[in-house]
Amino acid sequence: MEELLYDVPGSSGILDCPLLLMQVTRLRCGGFIFALRLNHTMSDAFGLFRFLSTVAELAHGAEIPSILPVWQRHLLSARDPPHVSYTHHEYDIIPDTNAKTLIPLDHMVQRSIFFGPAEISALRHRLSPHLRRCTTFELLAACIWRCRTIALSPHPDDEVRILCFVNGRRLFNPPLPAGYYGNAVATPVAISTAGNLCKQPLDFALELVIKTKSKVTEEYIKSAADLMVMRGRPHFTVVRTYVVSDLAHAGHVDLDYGWGTPVYSGPTKGGVGVVPGLLSFHIPVKNNKGDRGILVPIWLPANAMEVFVKEVEKMVKKDDDIDLSVAAKSPISIHSARL
Repeated sequence: MEELLYDVPGSSGILDCPLLLMQVTRLRCGGFIFALRLNHTMSDAFGLFRFLSTVAELAHGAEIPSILPVWQRHLLSARDPPHVSYTHHEYDIIPDTNAKTLIPLDHMVQRSIFFGPAEISALRHRLSPHLRRCTTFELLAACIWRCRTIALSPHPDDEVRILCFVNGRRLFNPPLPAGYYGNAVATPVAISTAGNLCKQPLDFALELVIKTKSKVTEEYIKSAADLMVMRGRPHFTVVRTYVVSDLAHAGHVDLDYGWGTPVYSGPTKGGVGVVPGLLSFHIPVKNNKGDRGILVPIWLPANAMEVFVKEVEKMVKKDDDIDLSVAAKSPISIHSARL
């Protein structure tokens, strides 16, 4: 990866660092790889893809962007005086941060799992009828959170969390300007004991995810901004936390810089910072058969990954009695990497 995007010395901080790094690598086959890294204090994923969409427009001859960029960071400033009106468990202080509360980083492996129409349909079939109209993101987030927790095998009484990035642009009245490219996401978190999450059916995890996402409102986001001021900009809790970010509707898969739409457009890997097992993206892709689906990269210790894959395979079967040797022909496509 280092050859596809040069890591400019001194560019990994926040202050006095480049806002954006970009590199184009031409391939012998005639294609190319367009790689970039941004300073996340400037933009969230939606804002980044708005910028890339503008680049594509200019590449096609546009003189000005169809949507002009909007700075206006004051729109999300804390109130005066600040008032925290919600309980924000995403910023809970968890004192027990011994080695057992975080993912062990030895022998970590990454696998990217493709969920196509058949797998998603099989997962919906496991739900109670009143839950089957959930979004694909909610369904996959709940499934992977549950399977991942089983694989990591924490103590049954330990609290485990799933944190979802929620785009807040349309939650404001009036909505934020279309060209606003700053960070406008909330980070609500669902909490369960490991024992309940692992023993209960998929309905349990899904209802937690749905409830957590639904509590995000304009007031919730303003409350979080006020909390940031009052508590000195704390980081969200990472202890026994699984973070998910939905890129399925960001629009980046249709970007065309003049050579057609990309074969793949998305993050190079899952993970964030020094904890690669913390974050998974839901990335819209086509597999080698042309089927559209969602690719989910995930990092886990090697022994936990074996358990995780088996749990996912069980979940995407339409019939629990199907033999593994038969089911393995279709359920999930997996690609591996090691840390």
